[in-house]
Amino acid sequence: MPLIAPSSYEPPAHLWNGHLQTIIPSLFRKVTIPYVRERISTPDDDFLDVDWAFSVKSEKLRVNSEGLLESNFSLLTFHSSLIILSHGLEGSSASPYLVGMARYMSSQGFDCLAWHYRSCSGEMNRQQRFYHIGETGDLHFIINYALTKGYQTIYLIGFSAGGSMTLKYLGEQGAALHPAIKRAVTFSVPLDLMGSARRLEQWDSLVYNYRFNRTLKRKIAEKAAIMPGVFDTAKLRQARSVREFDNLFTAPQNGFRDVTDYYTKSSSLQYLPKIVIPTLIVSAKNDPFLSPECFPEAVGQELTNVWMEFPKAGGHCGFPPRTGGINGDGTSFRPFWSEERALAFLIENQ
Repeated sequence: MPLIAPSSYEPPAHLWNGHLQTIIPSLFRKVTIPYVRERISTPDDDFLDVDWAFSVKSEKLRVNSEGLLESNFSLLTFHSSLIILSHGLEGSSASPYLVGMARYMSSQGFDCLAWHYRSCSGEMNRQQRFYHIGETGDLHFIINYALTKGYQTIYLIGFSAGGSMTLKYLGEQGAALHPAIKRAVTFSVPLDLMGSARRLEQWDSLVYNYRFNRTLKRKIAEKAAIMPGVFDTAKLRQARSVREFDNLFTAPQNGFRDVTDYYTKSSSLQYLPKIVIPTLIVSAKNDPFLSPECFPEAVGQELTNVWMEFPKAGGHCGFPPRTGGINGDGTSFRPFWSEERALAFLIENQ
């Protein structure tokens, strides 16, 4: 499909670069929602924690020429529709970008299921395995579980690493994708994992690299205390970046030869041509996590079912609205541009 350009997104004037558009919403956006947590047992004697956000009303919705919502809405109801939300690396259902999406979508008539990767729900998982960006078996398990609830229509929304997992899953399934899954939207996607890892090693993104590396190593130490002798924590202390962590731990732990093998086989870019449902990829050109390889405009113009929208601004999982949208008390709520954009795409042509 043709690229969606120019994008309608405009950042707030006071958030003038990608770092501010990434960090300020992450730190200062306070969004609350009454999640209902459920623990699901997996076939390998482990568990996945999911947080449900149930629809509170139906809305009259219409998409304008810019792909956003207008106030004069045509009637649409979604009593049998579910959105499955996949968070980013070391995120959770409480990440501001995800809880904001869940709150907005539930207000528009959708049920939402925000699932946690193993070790990300606040309680360490039982098995030796963790999650990794190329692992889509748990997402498949969650989708099948949701289908047992009777949902006739399912949409997928993924952020960052979760967006990459979502795209890889859709490409892996291809024509075998369950017909209940109708559309997908992803934001801030590291389509090329090696390129993204290198981008995080540049001087202006080292703070993000340090944070991820620290939390990942902390989890291994926690699991090592539960499973003595299983993990070489002394070796892991050598890791000074996410790429080094993945080379020392993620790759060998999951059967990859090395980090290059892991990133090459797990990158979602190669799976895009096999996607059979309408899918939107939105990534900001000033995203401090993404390399030029993550904006494959030439590839996008050749794809049948994948739309690509690359705003000049937005940061990483940011996209705050031009005015308002970030509050400190958790009571007022204004949707972010990304939330309205996702809804517009999901209901387009319905």
